[in-house]
Amino acid sequence: MQYVSTRGSAPALGFEDVTLAGLASDGGLYVPESWPRFSEADIRALAGLSYVETAVRVMAPYVTGSLSEDELRELCTAAYGRFSHKAVTPLVQLDHQHWLLELFHGPTLAFKDVALQLLGQLFERFLSRRDDHLTIVGATSGDTGSAAIDAVAGREKIDIFMLHPEGRVSDVQRRQMTTVRAPNVHNIAIEGSFDDAQALVKAMFNDPAFSTKFNLSAVNSINWARLMAQVVYYFYAAVRLGAPERQVAFSVPTGNFGDVFAGYVAAQMGLPVAKLMVATNVNDILHRALADGDYSQGQVVQTSTPSMDIQISSNFERLLFDAGGRGGPALAEQMKGFETSRAMRLTNAQRAGAAKLFSSARVDGDAMNMAIRWAFDGAGQVIDPHTAVGLAAARGMEVEAGVPIVTLATAHPAKFREAVERATGLRPPLPTRMGDLFAREEAYAKLPATFEAITAYVAERATPRA
Repeated sequence: MQYVSTRGSAPALGFEDVTLAGLASDGGLYVPESWPRFSEADIRALAGLSYVETAVRVMAPYVTGSLSEDELRELCTAAYGRFSHKAVTPLVQLDHQHWLLELFHGPTLAFKDVALQLLGQLFERFLSRRDDHLTIVGATSGDTGSAAIDAVAGREKIDIFMLHPEGRVSDVQRRQMTTVRAPNVHNIAIEGSFDDAQALVKAMFNDPAFSTKFNLSAVNSINWARLMAQVVYYFYAAVRLGAPERQVAFSVPTGNFGDVFAGYVAAQMGLPVAKLMVATNVNDILHRALADGDYSQGQVVQTSTPSMDIQISSNFERLLFDAGGRGGPALAEQMKGFETSRAMRLTNAQRAGAAKLFSSARVDGDAMNMAIRWAFDGAGQVIDPHTAVGLAAARGMEVEAGVPIVTLATAHPAKFREAVERATGLRPPLPTRMGDLFAREEAYAKLPATFEAITAYVAERATPRA
């Protein structure tokens, strides 16, 4: 399997090199040269398999040439053995049509664990083959940071530098990052938004003087390996709800577009996905882009769903590339224009390609709270505010009768205790394994959101290329 850049000028790479690189050298994102296709018989054969065995079947085509099936199984077994639920990503029924796919049973209580526990294993396996050191730089709106840190803390050949917007993540999210005291972990609170943090990370990759000095890699969903791992739970859920004989719809609370793009990949592979709902909060650039073709950056509004307080969605570029006809040079010009003006119109081809599968909804705080109450009163389920955005959008979806609608439950409600308590009167407790979180000592740097300040901090602490 070879991978190409969405911007068309970076060299094609195999899975190992794509995983370690993260971002393409031309500023684009890597995607497979072509999508592997599963037949109905292939999908039917997934029925009754464990999560690990499902993962091996779904991901095997993407790692050809880099990992054997036995190696992939070994890594998946190690990654998902740390989850607190035997099903890894269990389904919970809300009513006759609506389901939750619980993705928060990993060590940091968020869906990011599903991919990042595997990515940590992949990094260690690939680095053991070469005499090299990896410097991970990442930006987080809340959950990616803690999941990435947990996945690589203490690993010998890796340093991780994680940027988060100061004061714009929940206390639980922050402490899950800043109380990890491994010597290879470095937390940075920047004076700015998540978009500022993400722009700084991209700038580090795109600066030749800096990126050639260190062997940089990414853990954000710009890294293909992370996105690939998220494709698995779409298959796992759909098969349990009747696929391939039955279509399934999914509603995904979305900020950076990676989680919902994984659903798009599953559909390209042959999974009978009826519809993908892109559920945004009031930071609605994705809703505007899909509904009206208007991809223009607005001001970030701080909400009770901080992981979605984003106005630039990195993974959207992958959809624009694939749905728009895979024209790398043309997309490079389009994205260059956006990076200059912070505004662009989707082409007719991009809009038509996206409309085949995607719909979108903008969910405000009142609708979010109503969804939390609906799940609590009607099904006895306590959900976090991000999941509630997805559920509110799901309840407005137009699909054929008999098509189950699965909302991705992206975080444990205890990560957003105040918001859940306001909606339900119930303050969800942290799981026992994390009960002492607020007794642990924190350590992190506070820096201005400037390229000079961030790169100086990283350069002083990272290991240069061999």
